[in-house]
Amino acid sequence: MLNWKAILRFLGVPLIAEGCAMLLSLIPALHFSDGTALSVLVTGCFTLCCGALLVVLFDKSSVTDRRTPFVMVVLLWIVLALFGSIPFLVLVPELGFADAFFESMSGLTSTGATIFPQVESLPASLLFWRSVMQWVGGFGIILLVLAITPSLGINKYSLYTAEASGADNTGKTATSMGATIRRMLWVYLLLTTFFVVAFLLSGMQFWDAVNLVFANISSGGFSIYNDSAASLTSAQQYLLALTMFCSGINFALVYSFFTLKWKRLKGKLEQFSFYLFLCVSVSLFSSCVLHFRMGDSWSEALQCGVLQSISMLTTTGSLAADTTLWWTPLAFLFVLLSLCGGMAGSTTGGLKIMRVMILMRNVRTTLSDRLHPHAVNPVRLNGKPVSEDLVKNVMVTTFVYFAVLFFSVMVLMLCGINATESIGATVGCITGYGPGLGLSGGFGSYMGFTVSAKFVCSFVMLMGRLECLTVLILFSRAFWKDFGLR
Repeated sequence: MLNWKAILRFLGVPLIAEGCAMLLSLIPALHFSDGTALSVLVTGCFTLCCGALLVVLFDKSSVTDRRTPFVMVVLLWIVLALFGSIPFLVLVPELGFADAFFESMSGLTSTGATIFPQVESLPASLLFWRSVMQWVGGFGIILLVLAITPSLGINKYSLYTAEASGADNTGKTATSMGATIRRMLWVYLLLTTFFVVAFLLSGMQFWDAVNLVFANISSGGFSIYNDSAASLTSAQQYLLALTMFCSGINFALVYSFFTLKWKRLKGKLEQFSFYLFLCVSVSLFSSCVLHFRMGDSWSEALQCGVLQSISMLTTTGSLAADTTLWWTPLAFLFVLLSLCGGMAGSTTGGLKIMRVMILMRNVRTTLSDRLHPHAVNPVRLNGKPVSEDLVKNVMVTTFVYFAVLFFSVMVLMLCGINATESIGATVGCITGYGPGLGLSGGFGSYMGFTVSAKFVCSFVMLMGRLECLTVLILFSRAFWKDFGLR
C-alpha cells in the first residue's frame, strides 16, 4: 500500500529548499536593479510556504515497501519542475505554461535545451535561477535531499537507486549511504569553488564566472549569452573544457584521489582510462576535420574541437560554434558521443561509460564463446568478473533507453515536428545534451515547437534523467497490482 502521507511530507523538504534557492535570485535582482525583486520574493516565499505546509500537516512515518520510493522520486521531479516554472511565468508574462514547464524541467534535469532564442533579454534574476536549477539538478535532487536531511523514515539506498536505476554502486566511499553522498556533495562544492576562482583569475567577471560554472560543472549548458561559449577567450574555452571534463568523472574517484586513498582508485581507473581515451581521440579527430576540411587554423581547430568534443561526451551542450553546420559525419559522431555520456557517478547524462564498456565486452565474450563454447570466459571490468545480473541490467537498460528514444521520435513526428528535428530533439532531451538539429540545434531554441511537442520533450528529459526504468515501472501492471491507499 502506498503511504501518501509519507509521500506528501517527503515532498515538503525539497520544496522548502527550492523556495530558498529561488530567494537567492534576490541577490542579482537587487544588484542589477532589474525590477524583479518583489516578484522573486513572492515566488520564493510561496514555494517555501507550500513545502513547510506539507511538512507541518503530515506526520513523519516510516516507509518499508519497495514501491513508494519510485513514486516519491518521479513525483518529486515533476512537482519541483512545476514550482520551478513559476518564476518564468511571473517574470516573462508572455510565456505559456508549456514553455515555462519545458524550461524548468530542462534546468532541473540539467539538459540545457531552451525555449528562449534571446537569453540576453531576460532579467538577471531569471538567468541566475536557470543556473541554480542546473547546479542543483546536476548533482541530483534526491542526493541533495539525502545529504542535507538526517532522517526521512525511508531507506536512503532505495531512494538513491530509484533516481539512478542501475547506478554504479561501487562508488561508495563510506560504510553508510548518507556519509557517501555527503562526501560526493563536498567534492561537487569544491569543484564548483575551484573553477569559479579559476575563471576569475582568467579575467572573467564574477557574475559571468558563477553562472558559467554552475551550468557546466552540472553538465547543463545554460548560458547567459546568446552565443553560449563562443565569445570566451582561448584560455577560458580550454578552462571550460576542463570544467566539463571534470564533471564527467565519477565523484567517488575524485574523492579517493584527493584523499590519497589509492586502493579505491583501482576499481575505477579502467573506466576513467576509457573516458580519457574518448575525450582525447575525438578531440584530435575533430580538430583534424576542422583544419583539413573546414579550413580553420590549427589553433582555432584545436580550441573548438576540444571544447565541442568534451561538451558532447559529457552531454553539457555548451557551444563555441554551430555544430549543425559542420561536416555531417562529424556531427553524427557527436550524436553517438552524447548517447555514450561520461562516467557513472558523475553529473553527465547518456548511457554512461560503464554500461558502454560492459556492452562492448559482452559482445567480445559472446563471439569468443562461439569459437570456444566450453571455455569459461566471463565479462570482466577492472580485472574482475561482472555478475550476470549486472550484465542483464545493462542489456535491459540499454534496450529500454533506445526503445524510448525511437518511440519518442515517432510521437514528436505525430505532434507535427519534421523527422530531422524530431531525432535531434529526442537525442538532445534524453541524453541531457540539450541542442537538437535544425532550428533547435546550434544556437537555436525550441520555441518553434508545438505545445504538445514541448510537453513530450519535457517528459523525455525526465525519462533520460531517471534513466527510463524508474519512470516506466510506474506504468507496469505489477506495480499497481493490489494497489491501495493509506
